[in-house]
Amino acid sequence: METGSNQDARRGSDVFLKDAEIGWETVGEGLRRKILCYDETIMMARVAFEAGAVGTPHRHPHTQCSLVESGVFDITIAGRTERLSAGDSFVVPSDALHGAVNIEPGILLDVFTPLREDFLPPA
Repeated sequence: METGSNQDARRGSDVFLKDAEIGWETVGEGLRRKILCYDETIMMARVAFEAGAVGTPHRHPHTQCSLVESGVFDITIAGRTERLSAGDSFVVPSDALHGAVNIEPGILLDVFTPLREDFLPPA
C-alpha cells in the first residue's frame, strides 16, 4: 500500500519514526523502497523485492550493512556470491561493486554511512 511520501521521512525534529507514516516508492521493476530514519551520518532504508527482482550491480562511496529481513537473495559483492535468507546479513565496503537477485520475495534492511543524499527527494 502506497501512503505518504518520502518527504514525510524528513524527521529532523524527532528521534522516532513510525513505519505506518512512511510511504513506499517504486525504484525499479519489482522493487520498492521506504526511507526510514537518518541524519547526516547514517541512513536506514527498507527495500522490498518481488520474486525474481534484481538489484542491478552498482557501486557507491557509502559503506552499507544490510540485514535480510525476509525472503531469499543471491547477494554478490566484489565478485563473490552467497545465498542469504532471513536473519543473514552482509557488509558492502565503500565503492565495491554489488547487487542482489531475489530468489523468494523478501525485504532487505539497508544501513548506509554517510546518508544517501541521492535517496532523498529534492528540497
